[in-house]
Amino acid sequence: MSHRYRTPLKDVRGLGSAKEGTHHFIVQRLTAIALVVLACWFLYFVIDLMQADYLTASDAVAKPWNATLLIAFLVAMFWHAQLGMQVIIEDYVHSHGVALFFQVVVRFVCILGALASAFAVVLIALGN
Repeated sequence: MSHRYRTPLKDVRGLGSAKEGTHHFIVQRLTAIALVVLACWFLYFVIDLMQADYLTASDAVAKPWNATLLIAFLVAMFWHAQLGMQVIIEDYVHSHGVALFFQVVVRFVCILGALASAFAVVLIALGN
């Protein structure tokens, strides 16, 4: 009988903000802005190398500014992809265990991809 007198506030207590949404939103927007700038540079870089042979392309990647911008592009791309996949998993996977599994897999794949890509650029830049 007493449950009839409870307010709807009881049902929503503890379901408030996790206090991380704003940070996630800002980081996702910052990586998107960085990707717009870096993608323009990358397209220019790739179009400029379309007719180049392997040695010319590897010499272009080995230049410090190009290697730095290429690594920045790769890191921003994988970071932005991980943030986007996180939102998709949070919105569409309703089982907590499955969602946690996919979050871990996505984060692992993105970190591994960013490290492997950066390592490849460093190897090319160092001439190995």
